Amino acid sequence: MTKSQIIDAVAKKTDLKKKDAEAAVSATLDAITEALVAGEKVQVVGFGTFEVKSRAARTGINPRTKKAIKIKASKTLSFKAGKAMKELLNK
Repeated sequence: MTKSQIIDAVAKKTDLKKKDAEAAVSATLDAITEALVAGEKVQVVGFGTFEVKSRAARTGINPRTKKAIKIKASKTLSFKAGKAMKELLNK
């Protein structure tokens, strides 16, 4: 599902104009993004939790040359489905 399809679904379910639904969806995604960038955990009860996790720097191996390479530390986004979401998915 794309952002455009989400906007269409929100407009249809809430009887909002497409322009208003787009503003609502964009504002929601912006708020989630800003919280994650600030290092906060975002919990949507019944849906799940978004969290930024850190990966430490490590040594890896180049599969072509078999030589060791350094992999820089990085941050990654983690999502854990909530209980209600898990139950819906496993019906």
